[in-house]
Amino acid sequence: MSGRGKVIKPPMEEIARGKVFKPSKYFRNKNWFLGIFSAVMLWVIVIGSMFLVFWLVELVSGSSGYIATIWFPLNFWFWVITLSVLIPYLIVYPIYIRSFEYSVVAISGKTMPEVYVKKGLINITRKHVPFRTITNIQSVAGPFDRLFGIGSIEVETAGGSGSALSSAEEKLEGLTFYEELRDFILMELRKFKDPYVTGTEVVHPEEDPVPRAEDSLEDEILLVLREIRDLLKRDRE
Repeated sequence: MSGRGKVIKPPMEEIARGKVFKPSKYFRNKNWFLGIFSAVMLWVIVIGSMFLVFWLVELVSGSSGYIATIWFPLNFWFWVITLSVLIPYLIVYPIYIRSFEYSVVAISGKTMPEVYVKKGLINITRKHVPFRTITNIQSVAGPFDRLFGIGSIEVETAGGSGSALSSAEEKLEGLTFYEELRDFILMELRKFKDPYVTGTEVVHPEEDPVPRAEDSLEDEILLVLREIRDLLKRDRE
């Protein structure tokens, strides 16, 4: 993939529908770090709160020995429970990440350019998001992402199935070349006609002509609707 500006050269491998690339190993390292960091922060909150409670009890009652009695069993059972969750997470999550596949297919002719995303181990999801349906494209890099030198691309569409909290139709996570990928998708969006909001600018690509076929009622209806739209637009102007 090439064009003006930067050239995208991610690690790729051939598949039937184009070239796929996967999240960087730094994405795995970031999630390992977040898992361990969360366990330590939970220990600080839980053990710190219990220590404060027993310290106040000793202070009010005037007796001592509560903290010394409870300290070892509390720490022991906390880490037994935490590690029973953390260790499987550290093992399984990298396997889950390796199942990710991304592809930005830009094939000329009848095949429309699209963003391809595959995720899942048990329930495998494959999504094809055509560029013509994209309304917004943005790159995201949080504090921990920047710490590991990675970022994500969020793709939104007009009929997106995202939740109220996140309207992204699809997300390409854990990429070291996320800015170059965003620029490439923006370039592809400029090939279309209706205005697309692309996070930082509005692009006005060109509308594809309506294909004409003999005795095609759908084409005739679409042409009439476009003529009505053009008349209304001229009246407003």
